[in-house]
Amino acid sequence: MPYDMTTNLWPNSVDSFFRDLVIQPITQHGPHCVSTSLAMLTGKSPEFFQGVVNTQDPVSWSEELKPFGMQLASCASDIRRLAFYVEELADLDDLFALCYYTEDDPAGLLADPDDFGWVCGSHIVIMQRDHILDPAKGTREPVWEHPCRYHHTKRIFRVVPTGHQRGL
Repeated sequence: MPYDMTTNLWPNSVDSFFRDLVIQPITQHGPHCVSTSLAMLTGKSPEFFQGVVNTQDPVSWSEELKPFGMQLASCASDIRRLAFYVEELADLDDLFALCYYTEDDPAGLLADPDDFGWVCGSHIVIMQRDHILDPAKGTREPVWEHPCRYHHTKRIFRVVPTGHQRGL
């Protein structure tokens, strides 16, 4: 076969970085899922990150996590629904940031941007072990019950220690 049809999200299943981190769910106020997710990871307030991170630039998110001993690492993924990834993520049993498109119409995902650069909405949640911490709801619930599974993947990141070779 000239190419691989699939790949694992992470190169091994033995890494464990932040599976036991104590995270308190926080409810976002306004369109601040990124800053609220970063706040949940660090214990800071969402306002600490607002105006500092670019919500469309995960490298800026990763940079802001570094003073807290964390950074993001990209996981191999594509646009398929998160349902195709959650079992493997749960098996890895650690800490992840899942970004997904909130548009339900697949044609909307592939549309050209409007005059302002907008294509469609997206959201970020934290997955710790087999639970989703959702800033939109301020809740922690089993991944098998959270509606993110039905949405198309935008990005998947593993939270790794600062300086990790795969970190952004």
